[in-house]
Amino acid sequence: MFAAERRQLILEMVRANGAVSLRELARVVQTSEVTVRRDVRALEAEGLLDRRHGGAVLPGGFTRESGFPQKSHLATAEKTAIADLAAGFVEEGEAIVVGAGTTTQELARRLARVPGLTVVTNSLLVAQALAHANRVEVVMTGGTLRGSNYALVGSGAEQSLQGLRVARAFLSGSGLTAERGLSTSNMLSASVDRALVQAAGEVVVLADHTKLGSDTMFQTVPTDVITRLVTDEPPGHDDRAATELQALADQGVQIAVAGGTGAGHGAGQQGLDGAAERRGPRRDVPLPGQRRSHAPGGGGGAPQLRPASPLSEAPGGRVADLAPRRR
Repeated sequence: MFAAERRQLILEMVRANGAVSLRELARVVQTSEVTVRRDVRALEAEGLLDRRHGGAVLPGGFTRESGFPQKSHLATAEKTAIADLAAGFVEEGEAIVVGAGTTTQELARRLARVPGLTVVTNSLLVAQALAHANRVEVVMTGGTLRGSNYALVGSGAEQSLQGLRVARAFLSGSGLTAERGLSTSNMLSASVDRALVQAAGEVVVLADHTKLGSDTMFQTVPTDVITRLVTDEPPGHDDRAATELQALADQGVQIAVAGGTGAGHGAGQQGLDGAAERRGPRRDVPLPGQRRSHAPGGGGGAPQLRPASPLSEAPGGRVADLAPRRR
């Protein structure tokens, strides 16, 4: 395929989906991500699209939100791996909240196997995934249906969450940065997500590597409120993702990396529920330094320094930990 043909196809994919990852573009045009990255740069120079971390979006994509049909076809393998690992953080008999999104929908499918679970959600897709689960109780919020992502939003949803207290919240979003935390493109969705966070003792963010470094209009979860990030392993050449992960770790966010066979970029987080106990082959830590332990939920208190532990293998992925750098 000639360069002009590749770029036309890339442009058509971005126009159809709103946002497409480099990995998906490379698969469709049957070339390397390096070549696709050059094509995306060329198209950006012509003003035809905007580059985002790990992908490309339509011009002005900072404020644009893709609908569910488009999102469901993006980074599907990564979302599956993230959901597999995140499900390991849910214990039998717990009460949790699960927000709307394609990644949380994947998580819900796995939670159907956890007995005695109570799941509070504003997502019709999450509820549908759990509808026939044995011994799993589903509690829906009120609110107004937002058709683009099959979620209940508005004052009804927020009011139904008042006075609620659960063990942890699982949320996804449109972008994640160390500076602003998790964000989304829709004001109503952001408001409900903030209400979900208020109900939880811990906040677990599910975000594939294409969302790392991306920023969208409405902040949902500040970085200091995020307890854990479950993500996939970025490509080896993706320095920006590694930098963003390190910055998140520096602020006390525990990092769990699902899937991937390349060289790791962090050390295994001790205390990620039982996951770090399921140890397998060990590797050296490529990012030296020491780790600060934080109170659950990124709370206050003086951090204590302790040596970083090595990266560990875990079923369904690797539980990883980035050691915060000394300041």
